[in-house]
Amino acid sequence: MHAANPLDAWTAAQLGRNGKHWSRPDLIAYQSSRLRETVAWAKQRSPFYRWLLDSYDVATLDTPDGLRHLPFTTAEDLRRNNPPLVCLSQSEISHVVTLDTSGTSGTPKRLFFTAEEQEATTDFFHHGMCLPARSGDRVLILFPGERPGSVGDLLAKALLRLGATPIMAGWPQDLAATAVVLRREQPDVVAGMPVPMLAVARHAATAGLPPIRIKRVLLSADHVADSMRRSLTELWGCEIFEHYGMTEMGLGGGVDCTAHAGYHMRESELLIEVINPANGEPVAEGEFGEVVFTTLTRRGMPLIRYRTGDLSRLLPGACACGSPLARLERLHSRVGGGIQLDGAGELTIAMLDECLFDIDGVADFNAVYRYGLPPRLDLEVTAVNGDALDEEQLRIDVRNALAGIPQLAAAGEAQCIRLSVTVSPNRSIPRRVGKRTIVNGALS
Repeated sequence: MHAANPLDAWTAAQLGRNGKHWSRPDLIAYQSSRLRETVAWAKQRSPFYRWLLDSYDVATLDTPDGLRHLPFTTAEDLRRNNPPLVCLSQSEISHVVTLDTSGTSGTPKRLFFTAEEQEATTDFFHHGMCLPARSGDRVLILFPGERPGSVGDLLAKALLRLGATPIMAGWPQDLAATAVVLRREQPDVVAGMPVPMLAVARHAATAGLPPIRIKRVLLSADHVADSMRRSLTELWGCEIFEHYGMTEMGLGGGVDCTAHAGYHMRESELLIEVINPANGEPVAEGEFGEVVFTTLTRRGMPLIRYRTGDLSRLLPGACACGSPLARLERLHSRVGGGIQLDGAGELTIAMLDECLFDIDGVADFNAVYRYGLPPRLDLEVTAVNGDALDEEQLRIDVRNALAGIPQLAAAGEAQCIRLSVTVSPNRSIPRRVGKRTIVNGALS
């Protein structure tokens, strides 16, 4: 058994090999069996999959590689929900999540989970949190947790099983109030989304009080720029762990270990593929593509070959921690998530994150690309400390930082884009749904 990674022991239990060593062939055999069960169940019970897989013979699905012959499930399928994807009656569903995606309009996605599936996520959180947290640690949770079954609620339950003390702070909309909680509670670990966590850390540092020291941080639910990691490490002196997941996965997807060399995936419950987003064909290990997953244990609303829109790659070779679990590289972009600058290439939210969060005075920003002749990029920047804000200086700092993005600089020199920067002293962080992106909008 590879004792260095607690997810190995958890996976062994899932495979029925408690306390015993397991290997990739063991996992693949388990995945093959669960995959056949899942596809057969979905085809029998879900009106959507009965229609989608009508001509497919489940008996031919003998290995995970056979998945390439099955059609994909998309976010649009979830929004349309006609025919319905759910496999059970409403009386057997314990938790429903409605997802409005930021920057879009129309029907939201709805996900259905049984009590057993929520318990599976809590169990994964319990073992995954053994990496950034320890028994006896005080853990400040900056995720929404007011509703039963929410990510913060499940994380708090998992931490109690670990022997840690969860401190529910919720979404840090008010930076000043959250900074007060941070100083009062003096947590060992903080868990939350990257942008609001960095904003809280920066706001707390403006109070003129002794620096706060945090042992470890867990960042999840969005892209983490290197500039964010550097800033958090400098402010708190912390070790940073990252988690990759989404509601469609059942919240838990994968977490990096102390080697910090990619997310170790929840492979006993999720089968991960990476495909060429243009043609849907699998890419070779180590090549970048779109992340696709299939649930292996869900019965309420299983998803088969769900296209996440996230771009990454499966890392070749073994991790330094010795775990056999597959590793997904840190995510940096999404399919179609960038904007094409005329003659200058693509601009992504990750590029903006990297340069703007390197500015100490930036707490958050929104980016809207407005079509026109020429198009315009509108940036609304939220300052860290509105009480001591020099709006003009921050605006200058932002424009100077943006000039360091080659694609944006080239488009500006060619007069292919106009740039608008406004600064807001608002000390609140809006609660977003979904991953941050550059929003497409009409020119006003």
